[in-house]
Amino acid sequence: MKKVGIAMIGYGGIGRVHAMAYRDIPFHYGLPADSFQVVGVATSRPETARAAAQEIGCEVWTADYRELLARPDVHAIDCCAPNYRHEEIVLAAAAAGKHIYCEKPLAMSVAEGQRMVEAVEKAGVKTQMTFNFRFFPAISRARQLIEAGFVGRVFSFRGRYHRASYIDPNKPLSWRLRKEVSGGGALFDLGAHVLDLIYFLLGDFSSVQATLETLIKERPLAAGSGEKGTVDVDDLALLHVRLADGTLGLVEASRMGTGATNDLQIEIFGDRGAIRFSLADPSFLEVYDVREPDQPFGGLRGFRKIEAAQRYAGQKSPDWTMAPGFVRCHAECQYQFLKAVADDTPAVPSMADGLKIQAVMEAAACSSDEGRWVDVAEVYHE
Repeated sequence: MKKVGIAMIGYGGIGRVHAMAYRDIPFHYGLPADSFQVVGVATSRPETARAAAQEIGCEVWTADYRELLARPDVHAIDCCAPNYRHEEIVLAAAAAGKHIYCEKPLAMSVAEGQRMVEAVEKAGVKTQMTFNFRFFPAISRARQLIEAGFVGRVFSFRGRYHRASYIDPNKPLSWRLRKEVSGGGALFDLGAHVLDLIYFLLGDFSSVQATLETLIKERPLAAGSGEKGTVDVDDLALLHVRLADGTLGLVEASRMGTGATNDLQIEIFGDRGAIRFSLADPSFLEVYDVREPDQPFGGLRGFRKIEAAQRYAGQKSPDWTMAPGFVRCHAECQYQFLKAVADDTPAVPSMADGLKIQAVMEAAACSSDEGRWVDVAEVYHE
């Protein structure tokens, strides 16, 4: 792999996860430690940038990300900034000729996303979205089975992502709860992952009927503060969706799922079989085969687990039998991006893929506001 210099822009919780994953990649694939390098980090304040650089182990830190874009040893950026800054950063990086790895969601709106995709395509730089859950081997195995016809004709599907991260009404108002900064709530934060997995496994979306609900409408401005501010994004998103081939499904995203720590599940039902994936048990994919004989006390029909674990092509460590984790799927997503940059091959999922998910979310918001089915083509034309 040719050496790739990376600039991290933004270093909150997810930025730290990305930095951990970059450090792990050489060990996973037996690569020299200098195959790629985090050259520098930019955050909104000098003191946080300096602290981030000390954690990462890089020498360059700044409160102005443009300083990193000007460096010849930076070949790619990793955008972990809040959603409202994505467009500005991506346009500047594209103009500087840097490849771009971007956290989800792509943008605040379809219009922003279209400008971003146009800019990167014009600049000829590679882009990849952080849809990291694609990179669990069980999801890759699910796609392989679907493409091979195991499920047959898909009757319906269901995807959900529940967390309990905002059930406390005293949790302070953060940027994720302000539409002007985040663009959306549970749908943008969690639903984007579910929608991408459905898109990855089953194809394009056609239309959506949605209800977006804010369950706690005011929160303290700061911890312990008696002054409150308005929450103007969704805590809960319930979607009926129709795919381009007519298949119907359900998508749920909630940050109010009491008892759920990180509960993502995908179920696909067809005339020949069915598939289930749960983030709680990522080493396995559950499958049901209609073609198995239905014999009392003698047949094998029923859901069964098939192993996936860490079946990553080319991985040297850890042993494939070990259970994969959250950071590992991030590492694989980032590795595939770096490999695409070094080998000059397409990076997937691209910003164009991210724009498709953005369009479904925007159609869902429109549907919730207007109380009707909304065609994705109403908000986005390819």
